Amino acid sequence: MADQTRVHKVEDRIQQTVARLLGRRVKDPRLAPVTITDVRVTGDLQHASVFYTVLGDGPEREAAARAFSSAAGILRSEVGRALGIRLTPTLEFIPDALPQAAASLEEALEAARARDEEIARRSQGAAFAGDPDPYRRDEDGPAPDESGESGGIR
Repeated sequence: MADQTRVHKVEDRIQQTVARLLGRRVKDPRLAPVTITDVRVTGDLQHASVFYTVLGDGPEREAAARAFSSAAGILRSEVGRALGIRLTPTLEFIPDALPQAAASLEEALEAARARDEEIARRSQGAAFAGDPDPYRRDEDGPAPDESGESGGIR
């Protein structure tokens, strides 16, 4: 098991290498709108999950996934050369769900903002349902306790 510092260095090196290779070595046009967002490596440095985003909709994402599966061998061999470690980790390419999660979060925030504005609009000129002063008060004043003093707190 490698220490966390080494794992982070390997993750960074894999991310930089794959991103560089997509721009130079791998000339697949399906990978042009791809950005490598993150890399996670197991503790034993045997498996790397490479997360990516694609600029575009469903067809572009599917094309990028097919392009990654066809270029996985060359990417792994180049990553092995760049890392210089005894065993090259296997690479798994996973579409990053962060953009979709961020979009759904933005939609939820916009819906909440619209509800807040609606509530604020409805509350304009509204009055309380009860009395203006909801606390009970004796008209004669506070009742004295057994010692003859008022029942207030001292």
